[in-house]
Amino acid sequence: MENKISVLIIAKNDEDVIEKAIMSVKDLADEIVVVDGGSSDKTIEVAEKAGAKVVKNEFKNFADQRNLAATFAHGDWIFYLDSDERATPEFIKDLRSRMSDVEDDTVGFYVRRKTFFYGKDWGFSDRVERIFKKDKLKEWRGIVHETPEVDGHLETINEPILHYTHRELSDMVKKTNEWSEYEADLRLRSNHPKMSLWRFLRVMMTAFIGSYFGQGGWKNGTAGMVEGIYQAFSIFITYAKLWERQQK
Repeated sequence: MENKISVLIIAKNDEDVIEKAIMSVKDLADEIVVVDGGSSDKTIEVAEKAGAKVVKNEFKNFADQRNLAATFAHGDWIFYLDSDERATPEFIKDLRSRMSDVEDDTVGFYVRRKTFFYGKDWGFSDRVERIFKKDKLKEWRGIVHETPEVDGHLETINEPILHYTHRELSDMVKKTNEWSEYEADLRLRSNHPKMSLWRFLRVMMTAFIGSYFGQGGWKNGTAGMVEGIYQAFSIFITYAKLWERQQK
C-alpha cells in the first residue's frame, strides 16, 4: 500500500527561505502545509506561489503550531520540516526505502541534520524527531524545546537533511530577543535559583565552549569565533531577562 506523506512547515517571517524548503520536498510530499504564525513579510504569498497550503495561526509556542499543523494533514505519514531546512534527493530516496520496509512497531523516524552557519558547512550534525505515522503521534509538548509523544519507537534515517541556521546576525538577534522571553518565563516558573554574577559567567562560558569546541566552531575560523560569542550573548539575554523577572 502506498504511503502518502504530508509535509508540515512552521513559519513566521521566512520569505527568504520558505520557497527553497517547499521545493526541496516537492518530489516527496503528497501535500505541503505551512502554518504561518503571523508573518509581516511575504512568507504567505511565497509559500502559496510555491504550491503549499497556508494555514494562519497566531504564534503562541512551537508545540501549539506543530499540533495544529497535524490536524490539517491527510497523509498516512507526517514529516515536519523547518523553514530553514532542505531535504536532499538522497534523503528522500533513503526515506522512501525505509518506509516501504518499516517494522510493525516502528512509528516514525529521527532525522539527521547537517548544519550550516552563515552558509558554511559547520562539520556538525544533530538528530531530531520529525517523521511519524499520523495515527501514532499523540501530541507535541513544550513551549520552546518541544518534544513529541508517540505510541511506539523511532528509527533513524541515515541520509541527512540540510539545516541553514544563523544566516544573518540581525535576524538572529531578533529571534533571540523573541525566544528568550519564553525561555526566561520557563525558568522562572520552574523556580530557577536566583541569578548572580557567577551564574552569568558559568552559563555564558558553557555556551561559548559548547559552540566553539563541542560543535567544532574552532575549525571554522572567524565565523566559529563569531558564533561562539553569539551563543554566549544569546544565553546572556535569556538569563538577564530571568534576572529581571526575579527582581520583580
